[in-house]
This record gives sequence, C-alpha cells and structure tokens, in this order.
Amino acid sequence: MKKSVKIFLGILVVLIIARLILPYFVVRYVNKVLADMDGYTGHISDVHIALYRGAYQIDSINIRKINGKIEEPFLLIPKMDLAVQWSALFKGGLVAEVTCFRPEVNFAFSEDENASQTGAENDWTQVVKDLIPIQINKFSVVDGTINLTNIVSQPSTDLSMKNFQLEIENIRNVDDNSDSLPSPVRASGDLPGYDGKLTFDARMQLLKQIPDFDYNLKLSGLQLQKLNTLAKRYAGIDFESGSLDLISEMKLTDNQIQGYLKPLTRDMQIFEWNEGDQRTVTQFVRELLAEGGNKILENKLKDQVATRIPLEGNIENIETDFWPILIGVLRNAYVSALTDTFDNTLSVKEAWELYREDRRNKREERKKERKEKRQERKAERARN
Repeated sequence: MKKSVKIFLGILVVLIIARLILPYFVVRYVNKVLADMDGYTGHISDVHIALYRGAYQIDSINIRKINGKIEEPFLLIPKMDLAVQWSALFKGGLVAEVTCFRPEVNFAFSEDENASQTGAENDWTQVVKDLIPIQINKFSVVDGTINLTNIVSQPSTDLSMKNFQLEIENIRNVDDNSDSLPSPVRASGDLPGYDGKLTFDARMQLLKQIPDFDYNLKLSGLQLQKLNTLAKRYAGIDFESGSLDLISEMKLTDNQIQGYLKPLTRDMQIFEWNEGDQRTVTQFVRELLAEGGNKILENKLKDQVATRIPLEGNIENIETDFWPILIGVLRNAYVSALTDTFDNTLSVKEAWELYREDRRNKREERKKERKEKRQERKAERARN
C-alpha cells in the first residue's frame, strides 16, 4: 500500500512539474515555427496547457509581413484554442478542432510587392500542421474581422467585414464516408461600410485537390449611396437612394461549375433635378437616361429592378448568356417579381423555361376567362 501511494505521488509530482515547465517549451516551439515562414514572421505572448482535455491555448498571435509597407499585421489572433476532438475520437478518428477568437486579417492589394499583403507567399497549411501535429476536423472563427484594401484601384475599394462567424465541420470526413459533400460550412458577417450583411451556407468535399461544393450566398441590405465612389468611377452616375441584395447559388463538381447570380435593387433613384452644379452635362444626360431605364424596367408593386444571371462552365472558363439576363429583367418588371430567396435550382436554361411557363399560364388564364364569359352569355340567353 505504501509503495502504491509513493508511485501515485511520484506520478502526480511529475505531472505538476511537467505542467509548470511545459508552457515555456511550447512558447519557444511556436515562436520558432512562426519565425520560420516565407515572407512573414510572427510571435506569440503565452500559452495555456489543458492536459485534461488534450488542448492548449495560444495568446496574442501576431503575424506581419517582412519588409512590408502595411502598418497593420497580416494576422492578429488574441486567442486560439487547439484541442483533440473527443467526439471524433469515440468514432475512431484522432483529429483536432481549432477555434480562433476575435481574429483580424488585413489583406492589401497593390502593384508594389512591398505594399501588397495577401499571404500568397507562404504555405499556411504547413504552418498549421507544425502547430498541431494531427489533422484538423473542425475549424471555427468567433467574432472575426476581415479588412481588404485595394491600393491598385483609384478610387480605393476598401472593404471591411465585422462580426465574422465561421464554422467548418467534418473536414476529414470522420462522420460519414458515403456523403459526396460531407463537410458543412456556415458563415456570416456584417459590412458596416455599406450597411450590408453576408450569410453563407454550403456543403463541401475538402479532401479533393480542388474541393467540390454546393453553396447558397446572400448579401443583403447594401446601401446604393455608399457605392457611389465606385458608381461614379465605372458608370459615371451616382445613386440618390436605394438598396441592393445579391443572391447566389453555385455548385462545383469535378471542376464543372453551374449556378447563378441574382441582383435585386429596391427603391433605387439615380436622377434628381436639384443636385446643384455638381454634375457635368454628360453625367446629367447619363443619369437621366439611367433613371428612365430604371423606371421602365422597375416592378411597380415591389419597387425593384432585378434579374437572374446564369453561370456555367469549367472553373477556368465560366460563361453566361445575354438573353436569359434580359428575360430575367423583363420578367421581374412585367410578369412576376423575383424574390430575394434562393431558387433551389441550378439550371442555366431556367430563365427561358420560366418565361415560357409564364406565357403558357397567361394563355391558359385567358382561355379560361373567355370560356367562363361564353358560358355566362349562354346561361343568360337561356334565361331570357
């Protein structure tokens, strides 16, 4: 009994000592990994070991570009949790789950290499493998921020996404080997610069070199006035009011892509008489014509202009047709308003089919009305 107690106490002392000194060696190891990256360098401030759940937390990951002109770090993560995924372990898979809390990513695009910060110079999958030696099955982002700065375009097209949430599950296909798209992906975020919101839902096959996927994406509530910098630059007009929703479904299987984009504008106003002397004559005429086209193609009941843009082809050569786009605009304006919901179909020919179906339904309704009127006249003559 005394021998057993001594062995137990000895093991306990070893674990306590290991727990006390292990963070020091882990910090040194992680900082060595982050310092040895192509074009980038990084460091952490501290780690916290949780032996009871097979995990450790990294505090204050800061990665910046070497000799870069961008002041903001490329990646800043206040806290990252790396742990064994016990639910997968019970199913026979030794895999990990990673959670990043309040991460911030700063992308910059420029013709000057030192002013560009895209992360393309480094193999980040290898960095992750070095930080956690087992394969990742679940990856999450909590309250993230993504900043994009385009220094190439003038005016600059900066974009920030706040409150970004991301969850990717079953990356290593632990749960079901038979599902062709076994990995669910969910993401959302706010675009405060444009008053918009992003929602994204997909299923993916991430074990392929070029992953297969089937996704639904929606950008809602973008304020057109906040797009005026771009509108003036590329279209020579500006918006007085209105909002934009963008709906998209896309499917990629064996490098073949099929899907659509559906833009919908609501309460859009381009032209206003009382704008002072800010416009040139050319801009005045252009905005007047654009407003006229807007009124002609607007669905009066919904106050919206919309269409459906089909996309199909190889990922290296995606094509679309003009006529389905035009038919989509006319159908929205004069037949039935497009909705800001997903169509749950990926047929490129659907725009034509919907148009023909609407025509058939209208003809059937007119035939039915004429038949009912004939029957009413016949019944009236019989009564007389």
